[in-house]
Amino acid sequence: MSKKRNKKGPKRVKKPIKSIPELKNEVQQILDFNLHKSYTVRNIAKAIGSNTAEAKRLIDKVLIELLNEGKIEKASRASYVSNKEPEFIIGKVDHVNPRLAYIISAEREDDIIVKTDNLKGALHNDTVKVVVIKKNRDGREEGKVIEIVERAKTQFVGRIDKSVRYAFMIPDSRYIHTDFFILHDKLGGAKHQDKVIAEITSWGGQDRKPEAKVVKVLGPAGENEAEIHSIMAEFELPMEFPEAVIKESEQISDKMPDKEISKRRDMRETTTFTIDPEDAKDFDDAISFKKLKNGNYEIGIHIADVTYYVQPGTLLEEEAFHRATSVYLVDRTIPMLPERLSNGLCSLRPNEDKFTFSAVFELDQKGGIHNQWFGRTVTHSDRRFTYEEAQAVIETGVGDHAEELTTLNNIAKKLKETRFKHGAIAFESVEVKFKLDENGKPLGVIPKVRKDAHKLVEEYMLLANRKVAEFVATQKKGDQKLTFVYRQHDYPDPEKLSTFSMFAKRFGHELEIEEKAVAKSLNSLMNEIQGKPEQNVLESLAIRSMAKAKYTTKNSFHFGLAFQYYTHFTSPIRRYPDVMVHRLLQHYLDEGKSVNAEEYESKCLHSSEMEKRASDAERASIKYKQVEFMASVEDKAFDGLVTGVTEWGIFVEIIETKCEGMVRLVDMTDDYYEFDEKNYRVIGQNNKRMITLGDPVTVRVKATDIDKRTIDLEFCEKEEV
Repeated sequence: MSKKRNKKGPKRVKKPIKSIPELKNEVQQILDFNLHKSYTVRNIAKAIGSNTAEAKRLIDKVLIELLNEGKIEKASRASYVSNKEPEFIIGKVDHVNPRLAYIISAEREDDIIVKTDNLKGALHNDTVKVVVIKKNRDGREEGKVIEIVERAKTQFVGRIDKSVRYAFMIPDSRYIHTDFFILHDKLGGAKHQDKVIAEITSWGGQDRKPEAKVVKVLGPAGENEAEIHSIMAEFELPMEFPEAVIKESEQISDKMPDKEISKRRDMRETTTFTIDPEDAKDFDDAISFKKLKNGNYEIGIHIADVTYYVQPGTLLEEEAFHRATSVYLVDRTIPMLPERLSNGLCSLRPNEDKFTFSAVFELDQKGGIHNQWFGRTVTHSDRRFTYEEAQAVIETGVGDHAEELTTLNNIAKKLKETRFKHGAIAFESVEVKFKLDENGKPLGVIPKVRKDAHKLVEEYMLLANRKVAEFVATQKKGDQKLTFVYRQHDYPDPEKLSTFSMFAKRFGHELEIEEKAVAKSLNSLMNEIQGKPEQNVLESLAIRSMAKAKYTTKNSFHFGLAFQYYTHFTSPIRRYPDVMVHRLLQHYLDEGKSVNAEEYESKCLHSSEMEKRASDAERASIKYKQVEFMASVEDKAFDGLVTGVTEWGIFVEIIETKCEGMVRLVDMTDDYYEFDEKNYRVIGQNNKRMITLGDPVTVRVKATDIDKRTIDLEFCEKEEV
């Protein structure tokens, strides 16, 4: 006989009533974490899960006590509110998706979550004042913006969507999740689907979109010039040099005064040559070679003496500092210096005398350093090699300067060997270049190959950079150290390294993450993965797990290179920190006193920020060409690797083209997939299919978005060959 069912359902277990002090503390916390929100006795009883008459009686008693103590106040006859002064936090908006943003603040270790509705119209990268309003179920603090302290920018790049009566500009940036309203008389001649730069005229509000006016029309969306100019505008890169700067550069004499030559070490009779990419226009470094009677070699690293032409207090100096770096987009260079200097006066072109700043070493066959000299020189390049030409000479032993190149290459290998013995890490991520037609359309994606000629040049540049830094750093002892510009690279963050280690393990590779063992273990891993499908993914993730290198006056160990002292001395045509290094080195060679550290630290910070911006712009231009290229192969199936798993999708890198796209979970219709954050995977609710970091997959392009530079993928069956 079956038992009768209890129609009332299972009997609820009453939560035990807390002691008065405990209850008082909990009530206070509820009100304090929900500032400006009023609570009745019933609301609080529900919040703490004790909805009995006895609990309500005690809550009422506690509320009266808190009221009498002045810790809360009445909001109405039967409700209460905290009178705690809200704690304001200043931070920057990281608007990750249309639903929510994170506020990143130096005041807090953890970011504060803010729903888009609570941003008060703030946009990505704006500086805001927020107040924490509650903790969510995961214990994360949630807040709302109460004031916009500073707008990050007032001009935005996007595409015009024009209707009969008005238009909108849809921003290119994937971090801007609102369109901008534009009246027809504010379009500045822009047509439907044109790319434009628009300036905000009204920031709008919670229910009103920002209003804008078009200040520059870049051209039809999808055309190369319009898209590249869009990227330049998005990252606030200069389109051209100010006329006054060009004029100042043209007034510089190309004469090399005898008086200046007499102050310098004359090395014009020493065999000297440059080795650069085939399409290079500026040559800022050359290598000289001379065999000495004692069997050793005098090897000079000669760098364009930009500081002779770019003097403090000039417009050229001001512009070079402002730009801080040249930017290399897929189809053009945005130079730090005008062409008159970068491709002319300062470029170490063949068969021309040039003013240079040099690091000259006496080296033996094993790379041992016997003597060194730093100073200003005058040099003469006898030959301009492309990397391909120099490589051919190294491989065959035949051609111009074959003996010099062969010896230089052998010594470079010894220098590299010594570096790795001391703990340097072999980061050589696969870079890609595009084969473009005359209209800038990508016809193919070609991985760049680094051979001995590339590594030879790199090794001597590293030697000069290290020894210049070491020379200045060891001039004085203790607190009397000379102010200088160093290139700093900290030890990797243990948490990031641990995550990378787990990822590598999924491919069957072990990584030791203890500080003393990590460099050796990383090198072993880099060797293991050479030529394997996971090579590019693991190299890229290894680099991402490292600390970011930066410029600073505070000398510290360079982890990636395993150098105690390191700087940037070798590229003043394209990097402002190298200009600072040249000036400071000459100042100290002339026995000048240490300069103001704060002033140079500020310049270092600016240079690091501009370097990051240039890097982001370069990546955006590469991503644009990748998206454009992948749009032309939508029907083809590609082998890929899962490189990331998030709550909204799976990132996949296509092995053949090195392009990364996303398979969105909402597009996976064979099941409902749940995100397992702890194990970096998604799992099908019914079919139990697991897709994990590092999994090999086959994908096809589903859609591409040139504006947002995104590639949507879908899983598919492998095509039969």
